[in-house]
Amino acid sequence: MKSVLKLMAGVAIIASMHSAAIAKDLVVGVSWSNFQEERWKTDEAAIKAALEASGDKYISADAQSSAAKQLTDIESLIAQGANALIVLAQDSDAIAPAIEKATAEGIPVVGYDRLIENPAAFYITFDNKEVGRMQAREVFKVKPEGNFVFIKGSSSDPNADFLFAGQMEVLKEAVDGGKVKNVGEAYTDGWKPENAQKNMEQFLTANDNKVDAVVASNDGTAGGAIAALSAQGLAGSVPVSGQDGDFAALNRVALGTQTVSVWKDARELGKKAAEIASALAAGKTMDEIEGVQTFNGGPKGVAMKSVFLAPLAITKDNLNVVIDAGWISKDAACQGVAAGTIAACN
Repeated sequence: MKSVLKLMAGVAIIASMHSAAIAKDLVVGVSWSNFQEERWKTDEAAIKAALEASGDKYISADAQSSAAKQLTDIESLIAQGANALIVLAQDSDAIAPAIEKATAEGIPVVGYDRLIENPAAFYITFDNKEVGRMQAREVFKVKPEGNFVFIKGSSSDPNADFLFAGQMEVLKEAVDGGKVKNVGEAYTDGWKPENAQKNMEQFLTANDNKVDAVVASNDGTAGGAIAALSAQGLAGSVPVSGQDGDFAALNRVALGTQTVSVWKDARELGKKAAEIASALAAGKTMDEIEGVQTFNGGPKGVAMKSVFLAPLAITKDNLNVVIDAGWISKDAACQGVAAGTIAACN
């Protein structure tokens, strides 16, 4: 009996040593939808740094805005030995088979910034409805009535609808009361600035340039809308929202052509996503992740284990926050700004 117990103890020790071994040098595969937006490079750097700090390996693929490519990218990352996946979804429905394959093989999946509505996937993002509320609040402060245009995100991205829902929560009373009139609303295919610009040009034409405010859902679409406004001599007189804290957008905030960029510190998001992916790959359950909560506000109402980070609205009045945080240099934020016009640029 003693020999059997010793054998069992030996097996347990070997199993424990094996678990400890596989908990190190993990491979985390990251599937990016694209790199067209400046911020994804910041996210990537944060993920890489966090994985390096934990002794884990980073591998990645760029889907180049193609859901079909992302589907094969994820399968390739699995084939390369990924112990966990972080996925910035181009189209969460289109890539569902690859997500299901990963989770069926016991590979944890972290839906990054964009919802992948699968209960076996973890979801980390900023509170996107609150981002939408912040965008609408800042624009509404400047223009509490008039003709509003809504330049939404990509129709394939659930965030586009979360943002719009938050925007409308703030503006509903004014819309219902007739103070704010929705004179143009369109999704922006692929979140591409050039598509946002085309949409904005069409809305300006349809309304004889009588547009008083633009609620754009990110800094890329804001840039496209502002390009269209500029061509008509309206840039700076029409408030425009955005998000992401893109350098060009923060400079536009300083120059007065963009009203707000809701800052979501991608460094923190990337760091936490990497830490969560590593923890799940090492055997932690989703319920053991610090700050976890249950989210069921997606289109299908699926209960998801999630972590939400807090965004911050950046306007000309608190531009110093992103400068002081080392997010952007003062020179980059204040390029071309007239002396004495913005406190952060003095």
